[in-house]
Amino acid sequence: MTLEKILDRIDADLDHTVDRLFDLLRIPSISTDPAYKTDCDRAADWLVNDLKTLGFDASKRPTPGHPMVVAHGGDGGPHLLFYGHYDVQPVDPLNLWHRDPFDPALEDTANGKVIRARGASDDKGQLMTFIEALRAWKAETGTLPCRITIFLEGEEESGSPSLIPFLQENKDELKADIALICDTGMFNRDTPAITTMLRGLCGEELTITGPNKDLHSGMFGGPAANPIRVLTRILAGLHDDNGRVTLPGFYDGVEELTDALKKQWEGLGFDADGFLGGVGLSTPAGEKGYTALEQIWSRPTCEFNGITGGYTGEGFKTVLPSIASAKVSFRLVGTQDPHAIRKAFRAYVESMLPPDCSVSFKEHGAGPASVMSLDHPAFEQARGALSDEWPNAAAFVGAGGSIPVAGYFKTYLDMDAMLIGFANGDDQIHSPNEKYDLRSFHKGIRSWARILAAVNG
Repeated sequence: MTLEKILDRIDADLDHTVDRLFDLLRIPSISTDPAYKTDCDRAADWLVNDLKTLGFDASKRPTPGHPMVVAHGGDGGPHLLFYGHYDVQPVDPLNLWHRDPFDPALEDTANGKVIRARGASDDKGQLMTFIEALRAWKAETGTLPCRITIFLEGEEESGSPSLIPFLQENKDELKADIALICDTGMFNRDTPAITTMLRGLCGEELTITGPNKDLHSGMFGGPAANPIRVLTRILAGLHDDNGRVTLPGFYDGVEELTDALKKQWEGLGFDADGFLGGVGLSTPAGEKGYTALEQIWSRPTCEFNGITGGYTGEGFKTVLPSIASAKVSFRLVGTQDPHAIRKAFRAYVESMLPPDCSVSFKEHGAGPASVMSLDHPAFEQARGALSDEWPNAAAFVGAGGSIPVAGYFKTYLDMDAMLIGFANGDDQIHSPNEKYDLRSFHKGIRSWARILAAVNG
């Protein structure tokens, strides 16, 4: 059977596969720091050259920032667009690393061997699982499995400023039947996942101004408006006693889970007590009537991310502040409109202002949630393929965070995406001593080979 031969090839070639990943990991492609611009170019060149060895028509495409890598290969079957990113996070604080972050190595841990390096999990190791699956496929069959476009970004870790313009300018070239995104993880070490829900985000910063200068609380306390008091009253009013957000129209576009998906999530055996206990908590504090997993994956939130005002230094100062501010974020689901929520939030704040106080706002981004349609047959085909590779059956899951590129593919390319990755929760991405389990890398390659076989019938 051709698939079995491909899987055998993957197993036999694992040492060489790790060596190739190490070559890529040695390139310090930190996109946020201009000092590493040349290294980002080097990483793009490395990928272009590697893809050419597989028969891809690959090229490095300039942007105002770091280049994109675009490659086309294969024919027939479905047209797949594979997305990953080759840039990495900065490594500081360097003194917390146990080794040079760009000197990759295999290390033994309690959970088996790991690949230790910056970018091992986020996202070089993940993107190479797909490329290595193609390499094994090409070696065994002489061809690529179907028509494939590979799209690798160099600015994901710095906000993707060039991504939307690039998608708009190259829409016809990049559009495919479905996108594959590898920047996600497993539900647990033995349970693979396909992420089908990503929460959107709306960020707001508000500043309340009262008196024209800080005041002595003994001389002015009482008659003078206190911006901190005004601010905290406004924030407290954003939730009711059941944890629901009180903004008018906030739940427009929020849908309940289907019975089938709810049952699948219940079958995952999520340990809410362990999840909260790991951070010193014991009781879910979100919307009543929903499990902790539902609160994370499928319900919208309003959270306060920072408050400032008055004297916050050592000791005590009896001051009435002139200003007080807060940063507020809304995680969104379904078809909630971030711009409508921003408008409703500002209207609510302004309605709560007492005399002698004013407010100013600063927005911090807005993006809708991404909800993938499971009607495309590739979703069930991929779930079956993953289930064949891992000890536990694969699950359709949600994600509490946001991966904007999935929404961008839907908005600008009118294309759903399957988010399939093999990271684990302890990979320490964005932190010192990032790692990627060797098992994740190895079985991730095998998983993509199985998925490619499944979606090609």
